[in-house]
Amino acid sequence: MRYVSTRGVSSSQSFAEILLAGLASDGGLFMPEIWPQISADFAGQSYASVAHTILSAFAGDSFSSEELKADIDAAYAGFDAPEIAPLSQIGPNTYLLELFHGPTLAFKDIAMQVLGRLFARALAARGGRATIVAATSGDTGSAAIAALGGLPNIDVFVLHPHGRVSEVQRRQMTTSPHANVHNIALEGTFDDAQAIVKALFADTAFARATNLTAVNSINFVRIAAQSVYYFTAAAKLGAAPTFIVPTGNFGDVFAGEAAQRMGLPIEKLVVATNANDIMARALNEGVYAAGTVQPTLSPSMDIQVASNFERALFEASGRDTAWIRSAMAVFARANKLVLQPSILDDLRSRYAAYSCSDLETLKTAAIFYGETGRLIDPHTAVAMSAVQKVRETAKGPIVVLSTAHPAKFPEAVTRATGQTPPLPPRLKGLYEGVERVSILPNDRARVRGFIQDRLGRS
Repeated sequence: MRYVSTRGVSSSQSFAEILLAGLASDGGLFMPEIWPQISADFAGQSYASVAHTILSAFAGDSFSSEELKADIDAAYAGFDAPEIAPLSQIGPNTYLLELFHGPTLAFKDIAMQVLGRLFARALAARGGRATIVAATSGDTGSAAIAALGGLPNIDVFVLHPHGRVSEVQRRQMTTSPHANVHNIALEGTFDDAQAIVKALFADTAFARATNLTAVNSINFVRIAAQSVYYFTAAAKLGAAPTFIVPTGNFGDVFAGEAAQRMGLPIEKLVVATNANDIMARALNEGVYAAGTVQPTLSPSMDIQVASNFERALFEASGRDTAWIRSAMAVFARANKLVLQPSILDDLRSRYAAYSCSDLETLKTAAIFYGETGRLIDPHTAVAMSAVQKVRETAKGPIVVLSTAHPAKFPEAVTRATGQTPPLPPRLKGLYEGVERVSILPNDRARVRGFIQDRLGRS
């Protein structure tokens, strides 16, 4: 199995190489040269067994079957739910896919715990050190720290938007005791942080000197690992579901397209956004245009440039790398891209999209609590707000992806329901830990210098 860049200039790479590289050298995102076809009947199989089957199809000869199994088993051994991604019925033909039972109580753990172990294994085989730089809107950072904190030969730099994540999210990152973890609170938005990360990768001299790599969803291995829970949910239901996915950077919902392209029957992938509705506007109006990031009650989705959308455009264009290069250049200049009809039609054959205001988020969470007695986090509430709209046309079961534990966003949950979510055992002591974080301006040179300085000390 080889991997190619969406922009068509970088040479093809192996699974281990794209794991360690993260972003392609031409600025594109890695994709499999061909999609493996998965025909196994997963009914009754454990989550780890399904993950082993799917990741084996992507890994090629980069890792042995035994190595993959060992790392997958270890990754999921510490999850609070033995099913890893439990599926529970919440209404007529409607289900909640719980993705928050890992170390940091968010869906990012499901992929990051595997990726971290594979990353350490690949790095040990290659030798040398690696510098991981990740932009986070709240959950990726803590998941990366939980997976990579304390590992040898790795430095982890996490950029989060200063004052734009919940206190729980921030403390999960900044109270890490590990010396190889460096937190940066950037005076800007997630989009600003992500732009700096991409610029650092584009600085080839700096990237080579620091052995720079990425573990957020621009790393295809994250996408591959996240596709697993689409397979396990569909296997439990025995039918082609409609999946409603709270969406910011488009990685989680694109993992659904990946599963579909591997042969999984999916009726529709529904993109649910908050007021930062770039993806809803792109799919409904045909214009991919970035606006100003608006702070909302669902901060992990406060994103106006959805990096993984490039992967969907790559497939929708028939893998036209010349068009992708041109389109991404146009978007970089103008913050706007008009989608041609053939590409838009292909996207709409797979995706639908709806947006949700903060008021609707609160109302949805309150109604859901009143009807079920269950608390949901605001990101899940954004997805839940689309259920009634989807139900009008859905032929099969509807599955809502619940991406975070409500205790990660206690203020929003309490405001919606009047109930304070109980603090899970994993978060006990979180408010007592000492925070280590550096506040930096939205300036690439300052961030670059900070990384160089810290690496000089390590």
